[in-house]
Amino acid sequence: MELNSIVPAPGSKHAKKRVGRGIGSGLGKTCGRGHKGQKSRSGGFHKVGFEGGQMPLQRRLPKRGFVSLTKALHAEVRLGDLSVLPISEVDLLVLRQAGLIPQGAKFAKVVLTGSVDRPLLLKGISASAAARRAIEAAGGSFAE
Repeated sequence: MELNSIVPAPGSKHAKKRVGRGIGSGLGKTCGRGHKGQKSRSGGFHKVGFEGGQMPLQRRLPKRGFVSLTKALHAEVRLGDLSVLPISEVDLLVLRQAGLIPQGAKFAKVVLTGSVDRPLLLKGISASAAARRAIEAAGGSFAE
């Protein structure tokens, strides 16, 4: 293969549309804009969602739902995932390094999924009531 033999795939390249170049081009006179109206004029445009003065759809529909701005800061950790960690003192940094919570998480909560069979010391991590009972039953504790 030589550099001068490389060609683009058929149909991938096409000529730019040249408007206003005479009747024979098929895009002369009105240049594909039709006759009259706002969209035929230079500078004639309207906002996205504009419906000619009618109340737009996004304003006719009721507001619904709620999106929490702090959702990305909170993370859940399964109890079973904690039991496979090689260390017994667990905090947010350890969970981030193990890949159990995202890097941007500021808060973590342990939920009761799985089981733990050794004592764990959780620092700065909350737990659901059932998970707290399971951790304390295995000899673990919480340091806030």
